[in-house]
Amino acid sequence: MKLVVVAVGQRVPDWAQVAWDDYAKRFPPESKLELKAVKTEPRGSKALATLLAAERERIEAAIPKGARVVALDERGTSLTTVALAGKLKAWQLENDAVALVIGGPDGLDPEFKRAAHERIRLSDLTLPHAMVRVLLAEQLYRAWSINANHPYHRE
Repeated sequence: MKLVVVAVGQRVPDWAQVAWDDYAKRFPPESKLELKAVKTEPRGSKALATLLAAERERIEAAIPKGARVVALDERGTSLTTVALAGKLKAWQLENDAVALVIGGPDGLDPEFKRAAHERIRLSDLTLPHAMVRVLLAEQLYRAWSINANHPYHRE
């Protein structure tokens, strides 16, 4: 299975890129983690709906055909790490690819969120986008490690 994180925003601090790369390389070839960064729409004086629609087009173009779409949303379902591991296992049985989508500064287009197969949240806290990428990569790796009986996760 391929895990594709589609994230609005192309630039992240070096520390975030190093952390992302570290977690991504830990995955085995059969559970590859990939990042597709899409351009943030320039803010200017554009209406919010126009900005989100433009970003939505870029996001949809980056999602692999037939992928299960999971939107990260502050109002999404809250999961424990063990519950995420269960989701990961179920996703592996259903799909060849899962796209986990991180919105831009203003979030995700409401219609995109409604059309997603599911919506999850990583935290009740507001997190910077670079931190969300790293946290998501770490939690996906931790979920993989639980399913693989790898000693990374301890309870």
